Amino acid sequence: MSSDSRSYKAQVLAELLSRKLTRPLVASLVSCVHCGMCHTACHYALADPEDPRMTPSYKGDQLRKIFKRNHDWTGRVVPWWVGAKAPITDEDLEALKEIAFGTCTNCRRCTFNCPMGVDTASINRTMRGLLTAVGVMPEGVRVVSKDQWEIGNQMGVLKEDYLETLEWLSEELVAEVGDPAAAIPIDKQGARVVYAINPREVKYDPRTITNAALIFYAAGEDWTMASDWWDQTNFGLFSGDDQLGGTAGRRLFERVAELGAEKLVISECGHGFRSTRCEAQNWAGVDVPFVMESAVVTMINYIKEGRIKVDRSKNAIPVTYHDSCNLARSCGITEEPRELLRLVVSDFREMTPNRQENFCCTGGGGAMSMSEYTPRRLKSAVIKAKQIADTGAKIVATSCHNCVDGLSDLIKYYKLGCQVKQLVDLTAEGLVLEECAVRRTPRRVVPMPEPLPEVGPAPARALPLAGRTVLVVDDEEDARTFIATVLEDAGARIVYACDGDEAISVAKRERPDLITLDLSMPGKDGVEAFTELRHDPEIASTPVCIVTGHPEFRKVIYDRPVPPPEGYMDKPVEGEALVKNVRRILETAHAAA
Repeated sequence: MSSDSRSYKAQVLAELLSRKLTRPLVASLVSCVHCGMCHTACHYALADPEDPRMTPSYKGDQLRKIFKRNHDWTGRVVPWWVGAKAPITDEDLEALKEIAFGTCTNCRRCTFNCPMGVDTASINRTMRGLLTAVGVMPEGVRVVSKDQWEIGNQMGVLKEDYLETLEWLSEELVAEVGDPAAAIPIDKQGARVVYAINPREVKYDPRTITNAALIFYAAGEDWTMASDWWDQTNFGLFSGDDQLGGTAGRRLFERVAELGAEKLVISECGHGFRSTRCEAQNWAGVDVPFVMESAVVTMINYIKEGRIKVDRSKNAIPVTYHDSCNLARSCGITEEPRELLRLVVSDFREMTPNRQENFCCTGGGGAMSMSEYTPRRLKSAVIKAKQIADTGAKIVATSCHNCVDGLSDLIKYYKLGCQVKQLVDLTAEGLVLEECAVRRTPRRVVPMPEPLPEVGPAPARALPLAGRTVLVVDDEEDARTFIATVLEDAGARIVYACDGDEAISVAKRERPDLITLDLSMPGKDGVEAFTELRHDPEIASTPVCIVTGHPEFRKVIYDRPVPPPEGYMDKPVEGEALVKNVRRILETAHAAA
């Protein structure tokens, strides 16, 4: 079929391939002999052996067919013989999207087990990059990429929220250790170390930031965090978008250089370390004037140098270790995590297989952002679930935030009864502060002051949402109860709804000051309810805060012909952040009235 009869996107994709071809990629495209060795290495194929689409060779063949049709003489002369075929319609591209994004986490285990050295993960990332370039990608990938382009981090954390989080973490840490020197420094010019983090730590796991700050403090480190361009993760690795990858990396590199640091310490994240330390310099075409180091290596050095002291007996629960695919297979970091674990835990149990042969957590390759593929992902997780169960461990340690989410999902799904921790958590929990580099006197005991003369009852503490009515809309009882409890504790009066129809009815009856609205609900979902609410003159001006675990909220913001919601939050929400967000929305609405 002539190129003129192809869809525009299919034609552009075929043309873009010529710019992506490198010697290693071409070698992988022409070297596969379909021996089947990769099939036994892939968790998708092992969990679903009856579906040939799950095999790595099949996935690689999708790009191999396009390559042969456009760049190999055999594909032009005898395409039927060599299986050469180029996508023609937009439906063809959607089918390719399903394979490239929905059946592979780019873990590279198949690559390590290929006798011909075929790098199927690189082939698949190239396929993703071509599809992304023509706008064919899962909605979650689109949302995350947009956030990293526009806001500067892949979870869309606003600067004020980031700084506010660091501020209260800093205050809590200072109060805990009783020393103002434990405060988290921001934009400290000339600090020896800049610490870069995964945005998930700000949104969902601020404990890891506190624990890292405690370790830096205990070691007497001269360190800082940047107020902007602090995200060490890079969704360009997952989407195949080298331009995004280069831009995100350059922003971080330039910020560290501006602060004049000697070293960039990268918090625990497999793809973050790989993209920052190993890939982004190539994507951006830059050299960096500072050392880049995994936080795991940093913690090992602090212990070996005597800057921090740890007590292994504080971590007595059985621990196993999950190797992040990007750390182990792509960056060769296998022994360092084990060395640290043996220093900070007393019962370490090895998982089998391990190191470069370890199976993926199923959350890599951006899979956590693609909710439409969750059932398939969890089905493939049976391989990892068996690995974990066989160890008998109660804690699965890992050095990657994607792995934390992937492992937490499968542990819950397969009812393994474990918890997931990162190495920074175990190290902080094992600290003996009194014997660390920063020598301390015992914690001060502040004497109680003499009681003052009684002058009547103390005034009641002002509650931030006192006098406000909030309609909480969510079909999940646990989520509804949590949100309601948090807002009630802040002084709000709460009314409930479990679906979209009930939400509209209650909103008209109660006239709340604000509505928190879930999107994925049975019957009339949140998207429909929001649109109807905005069209109803009685309640159209009611502020709405979307609280959702689904990327569909972007459709509300960008695709609906109605004013966007006044706020949104991703599940799971943190109580203090929820109150602050709701209060800010109400204050803004009042000022505008």
